[in-house]
Amino acid sequence: VNVGRTGALTPWAELEPVIVGGVTVGRATLHNKDEIARKDCREGDRVVIQRAGDVIPQVVAVSSRNKRPANSKPYVFPDKCPSCGTETIQTEDEAVTRCVNATCPAQFERLLEHFASRGTMDIEGLGERVAQDLPRLGFVSNIADIYRLHERRDDLLELDKMGETRVDNLLNAIEASRAQPLPRLLFAMG
Repeated sequence: VNVGRTGALTPWAELEPVIVGGVTVGRATLHNKDEIARKDCREGDRVVIQRAGDVIPQVVAVSSRNKRPANSKPYVFPDKCPSCGTETIQTEDEAVTRCVNATCPAQFERLLEHFASRGTMDIEGLGERVAQDLPRLGFVSNIADIYRLHERRDDLLELDKMGETRVDNLLNAIEASRAQPLPRLLFAMG
């Protein structure tokens, strides 16, 4: 279950890699807990997948050729956030289940990733892995800390797969992001 920047819990199926539309797919979205129950998806099932909009792999159905073991049990959606352990909620008007903890580490990592993305502040080099590493290693605890990373250049150089060129490119991209217009900053903040 993936926790998004808004706290939405999105379940994913881990698949044996298969080629769909010329792309090797190893994960597919299950959308939400209601869809899992409606399709009766269980661990170990054979499933039919497609790429929604030719992009996002999704589970369409459990295969009619499924050979489910007799002791197979329905999937139980977590009632606590897999990242922070906070109890989750699902309102009557939404299909999505959410973690409502404003300090959830997974939500912050996704916010960092969104903040740095091409359509927002456009910070090249601050992708998914770096957005996870920076908070986990104590480099950033809020968005403003990104703009203080130049003070920790030597510490960044100590990180795995972060050579001098990569660190300098990241720091230059962070500095260049200061020139983004206000609408992009507002979108980046979510």
